[in-house]
Amino acid sequence: MIPLSALNHFLFCSRRAALIHIEGIFEENQHTIRGELAHEHADLPGYEVAKGVTLLRALPVWSERLGLNGKCDIVEVHATPQSRSSGRQSAQTSLGENQSRLTSAATIPKEGTLVPVEYKKGKRRQFDNDDAQLCAQAICLEEMFNVSIPRGAIFHADSKRRREVEFTADLRAKTEAAAHELHALLDSQRVPPAVFKPACEECSLYEICLPKATAEDSRAERLTRQLFQI
Repeated sequence: MIPLSALNHFLFCSRRAALIHIEGIFEENQHTIRGELAHEHADLPGYEVAKGVTLLRALPVWSERLGLNGKCDIVEVHATPQSRSSGRQSAQTSLGENQSRLTSAATIPKEGTLVPVEYKKGKRRQFDNDDAQLCAQAICLEEMFNVSIPRGAIFHADSKRRREVEFTADLRAKTEAAAHELHALLDSQRVPPAVFKPACEECSLYEICLPKATAEDSRAERLTRQLFQI
């Protein structure tokens, strides 16, 4: 099983994913610390009910098919009128075995709708790696509970705004392809060469990765290739 967060790392930068999950290297910076602060409340396991919606926090999820596992920051359980009128007992009998392993109090009604919500630092902006991570959470929930999840949401801490994400066929295909590619990368145990881009300077591994110095077309890389040429 590979952590869901590794999928986000991989789509942001395959070299970053390899340095973290093959070499075991990780460094904090202002961006990672702010990200941890944004998750602070959601990372506390438990549940609450707000305006008729059950919020499950830090819910463990997994997908045997994609070889992924992790936690959803928040899973909203929107009950349909039918499930609300049937009461708590019917909800417990519908998914009792699966749910009992995840939380001792809250239940997921079979007739309800699940909406995964991911917390991210920064203002409301769209990033493909964030959307794919959220989509992977939905795929895990679908596999675990045999339900269909058409959309989720990302809450941006700085702007305190919520962005809805539709799990289209294209996004699902991209997410599943990335999961397979990530497994292949980790199985290879090889760290890809650096490819410098402007976002590199915000990466917490910038001083370790040294993308400008170690990129394939860099002078250092050419000298290294000559040095070890047989």
